Amino acid sequence: MTDTLDAAEVVWDLSDLLDGQDGEMAVLALMDDADRQAEALAAERGRIAGYDSGRLARFMRGQAELAEVVGRAASWASLRFAADMTDPARGALMQKVEERATAIQTRLLWFDLEWAVLDDAKVDELLADDELAFAAHHLRSERRYRDHLLTEPEERILTEKSVTGRSAWSRLFSELTSSIEVTLDGRATSLEEGLSRLQSNDPAVREASAEAVTAALAPGLRTRAYVFNTLLNDKAVDDRLRGYPTWISSRNLANEASDESVDALVSAVQSRYDLPQRWYRLKARVLGVERVKDYDRMASLATEDSRIGFDEARELVLDSYASFSPDLADVARRFFDDRWIDAPARPGKRPGAFCAYTVPSVHPYVFLNWTSRRRDVLTLAHELGHGLHAYLARPQGVFHQGTPLTLAETASVFGETVTFGRLLEATTDPVARLALLAENVEGAIATVFRQTAMNRFEDAVHTARRDEGELSVERFGDLWIATQADMLGDAVELTEGYRGWWSYIPHFIGTPGYVYAYAYGQLLALSVYRQYEEQGPDFVPRYLHLLSAGGSLPPEELGKIVGCDLADPGFWDGGLAIVEAQLEAAETAAAEAGKI
Repeated sequence: MTDTLDAAEVVWDLSDLLDGQDGEMAVLALMDDADRQAEALAAERGRIAGYDSGRLARFMRGQAELAEVVGRAASWASLRFAADMTDPARGALMQKVEERATAIQTRLLWFDLEWAVLDDAKVDELLADDELAFAAHHLRSERRYRDHLLTEPEERILTEKSVTGRSAWSRLFSELTSSIEVTLDGRATSLEEGLSRLQSNDPAVREASAEAVTAALAPGLRTRAYVFNTLLNDKAVDDRLRGYPTWISSRNLANEASDESVDALVSAVQSRYDLPQRWYRLKARVLGVERVKDYDRMASLATEDSRIGFDEARELVLDSYASFSPDLADVARRFFDDRWIDAPARPGKRPGAFCAYTVPSVHPYVFLNWTSRRRDVLTLAHELGHGLHAYLARPQGVFHQGTPLTLAETASVFGETVTFGRLLEATTDPVARLALLAENVEGAIATVFRQTAMNRFEDAVHTARRDEGELSVERFGDLWIATQADMLGDAVELTEGYRGWWSYIPHFIGTPGYVYAYAYGQLLALSVYRQYEEQGPDFVPRYLHLLSAGGSLPPEELGKIVGCDLADPGFWDGGLAIVEAQLEAAETAAAEAGKI
């Protein structure tokens, strides 16, 4: 593989999802098989109350097999579409699979309702049998929704209409943002490239890039605001019908977190907004300006605006994982060797980066938009962390492979932190060390404080939409600036153009309430990494046990595997103390480099 800056040859092979076959016919054949499996499962309607543990186990294995088949088809169609969202045929196939999957889901809604009304004693008796261990935590978790379930006809209507409702609006938003073109140096490029240039060490480049991004966002701003308004109201209706007390309660329930615990996290982070403000004041001194502007926040402090090839990044990340666990590195190497990664930034490609778990019988895939910045190396390490978590948890099966969002970032942030440590070890020049430490601090600020500020933005817009009705572009901008200013104080100048930058963030649209999980995961992962620093090699087996457990246990029990007490309100303070220590290290490096 040629070590090109654009990683043009690093393209995934999705054929594993179709057993080596390729194309729409194989996907539709899987969905035909799924229809037959669903029909067999539907014949059990009305019988759940009379099940013994063995019969329930057989039914759940049938559900698992069905989920595998649908998951293969849906993963192939959606990942192929993410790679080029301008191709109508790819979009049409994804929509067809989604519609058929929804039809299957509606045929089996009765199971959740029958399971929810079973007596607690009966449920305990059934789940005490080890034969149901592969689905036990999932089945217990599903019963937490019983107070929010509607009648079966109502559930069928909501499920079937979701395809032309929130799912359709979310897809529209993705297509709109993927088609945004930013004009830089007289040429049209992607939004990802425009945003990545905000890391330049040249202030003129940063300012021009910010202006270009703002200009690119402007034409579709009202349309994206309308999409957001529609989904805000859709969620308000859904929450009202299901009896959720707040806009975020359903997300917290899915995350197996109480409203109170999430409030404690958000409050703890807000109480330390002094940390990002302290950092940006220091950065202004290092940059030689009175105050940084919003587009200066990610400015590199390196003396050269260096680029890095994908092959070099690959070896660095693999070496970092190997320093922790050679076995983990061997699995990570498969992502590259077996073409489980799609890296290049291409026109029409969905913005951002993610890891798709797909299904336990196959393997995960990693999606990147490689721009050859050093930050991209840490993004690669981050998404590979997700991939390793997914891969190691495959034996847990379809019900327990994934974790709640609050733990989903643990492996990714841990992998990113290990990689950062290797980078820092290899850097001896004081100015270069300062640049690297600055990136580390800014990564923590982006993940902990900025995501919490975005949670506050979500809270503000969901509340305002329910109280005031449809929100104008100006109102969105006001709430965005207000919640960003709460975090940044007077340390950062927020420009007029920045008022519209809320409008490209997909989490607000597709997974409302998601963003606080980043802060949760970052603080948890930092605490886990501190355990590793203190315990050394003895910690490795416990960490691998955590990853292999997937979501088979409640979050608090998973945390105990690596010595973290998630029920302790002071837990978040410990993670924030680690962020403060990172900031102090950067301050020391700035002094040693003669920058302050």
